[in-house]
Amino acid sequence: MAIIETEAALHEAHRDNHTHRDVNGGWLRPAVFGAMDGLVSNLALMTGVAGGTASQQTVVISGLAGLAAGAFSMAAGEYTSVASQRELVEAELDVERRELRKHPADEEAELAALYEARGVEPELAREVARQLSADPEQALEIHAREELGIDPSDLPSPTVAAVSSFGSFALGALLPVLPFLLGAGALWPAVLLALAGLFLCGAVVAKVTARSWWYSGLRQLALGGAAAGVTYLLGSLFGTAVG
Repeated sequence: MAIIETEAALHEAHRDNHTHRDVNGGWLRPAVFGAMDGLVSNLALMTGVAGGTASQQTVVISGLAGLAAGAFSMAAGEYTSVASQRELVEAELDVERRELRKHPADEEAELAALYEARGVEPELAREVARQLSADPEQALEIHAREELGIDPSDLPSPTVAAVSSFGSFALGALLPVLPFLLGAGALWPAVLLALAGLFLCGAVVAKVTARSWWYSGLRQLALGGAAAGVTYLLGSLFGTAVG
């Protein structure tokens, strides 16, 4: 009895320890990258305008315009992209649904062949395919997973993608503008807040990667800082040339 309990405890401990990272990133990765996109693009825009010796009012207006334009652009692009992808998937599912209705025996044999190719014994593969094909909707789901690599019950929503992209981009783009809205009279508070936000976003991304939080944070900080520095320099050059 004690041996059985010990084995059960070891099995439970192994199951608890044998976990994997979320390789798809779930909602976290697109949300964080959307925020980083807003941070980097708006910070670069504002530093570029500031580098051209523009007034504080012009810098703030540029930042707010960049926030609105970027957020709407991201939302529209994400909606169109996801909607097109979903429409393509639904069209392929319709093709598979017609094939299952018109040629059920052929589709069952195809499913059995897939399992045989993965090492299942032929007789068992045919029996599994037969049982799975008994329910048309279940058969469609299995064929979609095996042949198309998709889950028909878990298709992405264009509206959710658009709203989340809009929100995450707008939140990131707001950070460089926020110090000015709170009364700051210089560019450096906006730059510091944006760089801190970039470090935080990079550190959060480490939750779904194998990198350490400080490495991921410093990498994003360096990339965002480089983008801001280059655009400031370009703004200064263009401002001098135009002026």
